[in-house]
Amino acid sequence: MPYQPIENYGIIGDLYTVALVGIDGSIDFMCFPHFDSPTIFAAMLDDEKGGRFQIAPVLQNAQHKQLYLPDSNILLTRFLSNEGLAEVSDFMPIQADKQTHTLIRRVKTVRGQVCFRMVCQPRFDYARADHQVEQRDGQVIFTSRGDDGTVLRLLTPTLVEIKDGAAVAEFTLNEGQTAAFVLENIDRRGGASPSTAPGYVAQSFKDTLNYWHSWVARSTYHGRWREVVNRSALTLKLLTSQAHGSIVASPTFGLPESLGGERNWDYRYTWVRDASFTLYGLIRLGYTEEAGAFMKWVEARCEHLSQDGSLQIMYGLDGRTDLTEHTLDHLHGYRGSHPVRIGNGAYDQMQLDIYGELMDSVYLYDKYGEAISHDMWMNLVRLVDWVCENWRRKDEGIWEVRGGQQEFLFSRLMCWVAIDRALRLAHNRSKPAPLDRWHKTRETIYRDIHEHFWNPEMQAFVQYKGATTVDASSLLMPLVRFIGPTDRRWMSTMRVIERDLVDDSLVYRYRNEHAASDGLTGTEGTFNMCSFWYVECLSRAGDLHKARFFFEKMLGYANHLGLYAEELGASGEHLGNFPQAFTHLALISAAFDIDRRLSKQHIE
Repeated sequence: MPYQPIENYGIIGDLYTVALVGIDGSIDFMCFPHFDSPTIFAAMLDDEKGGRFQIAPVLQNAQHKQLYLPDSNILLTRFLSNEGLAEVSDFMPIQADKQTHTLIRRVKTVRGQVCFRMVCQPRFDYARADHQVEQRDGQVIFTSRGDDGTVLRLLTPTLVEIKDGAAVAEFTLNEGQTAAFVLENIDRRGGASPSTAPGYVAQSFKDTLNYWHSWVARSTYHGRWREVVNRSALTLKLLTSQAHGSIVASPTFGLPESLGGERNWDYRYTWVRDASFTLYGLIRLGYTEEAGAFMKWVEARCEHLSQDGSLQIMYGLDGRTDLTEHTLDHLHGYRGSHPVRIGNGAYDQMQLDIYGELMDSVYLYDKYGEAISHDMWMNLVRLVDWVCENWRRKDEGIWEVRGGQQEFLFSRLMCWVAIDRALRLAHNRSKPAPLDRWHKTRETIYRDIHEHFWNPEMQAFVQYKGATTVDASSLLMPLVRFIGPTDRRWMSTMRVIERDLVDDSLVYRYRNEHAASDGLTGTEGTFNMCSFWYVECLSRAGDLHKARFFFEKMLGYANHLGLYAEELGASGEHLGNFPQAFTHLALISAAFDIDRRLSKQHIE
């Protein structure tokens, strides 16, 4: 089967993992049972070896349509032809007892008489492990022979054949008839699975739909683009770990930033950098419970600072620190893009910007959520003291370059944010801190940025000290309130960014041929989150008509379900891991700001 474009997928999940479902009815990517577990389906990364779970009608020249049921993460894939009309509903129940994880696929013939073909072809441990298959009455048991020891049970309403380790079936449904397939891991505690009970599928569908409706109803956002914002919020919720409160940057790995190239990363981890954007987005939408759970995860990381007071840039969902990078050389890669990597070699890089993002998240939560604890504050004092000692150092920066360290503007900026937010917290809550030292360091950083990162010939803030190039991360300068959105220096920087990095409404993070070396070959597309940052900068500067126009254009680049990957290629195709939490967070922030300013001006 040919590779589906990345944008042809939707996702479903149970807050422990997700599955990517193509418009052809094939689940081509799923880590199981957790976000960072090995894959059981990975046809996106190797069409022959990866494994898939496909249910689709056998119809000539069928058209495909895919949609979410309103205000939910239940996905409906519809097939239309002159022979008949059929649909597949996919969802994962949200359950309190998560010893088992369940994927439900409900098939229905809406019109006519339709023949379906089902192929359940798991490939365990990133397609590295063999497995055995056992048939029982109405069940197929797949048992991995690998170290992961995964055992899956497929409950099937129809007879199946076992072919090359896959369960295969063909069946016919008349108009109005349905059939349901349930894939779950076997509960090792013993006992019957709830999925064998009569009415389980129908009740699970109802309960899952009610769960998502109730969750969306908690949103306090009632502005313009409400459906778009809600879809982004629902996507972020799917990427949230119910067990730990953390959020994966993306639930996939190995999807390329450049087709056929080596820019293929594993994003199934939690970046400290994402903390402030995540807290900002959740709080703005009224999801204080999720914000509180994420803040507990942040607090736990602060309890385990390095001896010198520093942090890692990213962690496993459970807070683990070892994210050693490996390559899966047996996988061909998405459309030949290899190596396919798991783990992330950037985890031990020096990235000074994370301290600003962390302190900004703490400040926001303390202001709009709950006051932070004394113990957390004392750990933060150690952290900010470390920033005061180390802010002048070179690092790999926000983009995790692998071509050598620089003194990056964004890293310097966020060191200023770290100290600024710490000072605000100390004043607001009358907390003990070395305030004189912090004040002096903040002022020194402020002067350093204006003196050493401002290029008077270019009339712009540059990417790193001594550079003659700009970087899209500079778009956060007014967003973090380092500089006013209409300040003369900022407006001239915006003009250079527009000249060098903006292509219509799309924004490159930097130009590979001119910026600091990232140590990698190949090119990349425009970054969706940078495009939304640009839109918000326009809004804050008061150019609301242009901001709204470009925002609407960016919405047009979403896939058919309103989802975004990390980047857009030259033809508007989605590139990179999918969906990308950072992009949806930036969308929420931009929508909120534009809507608020339009409402103040009573512009419709």
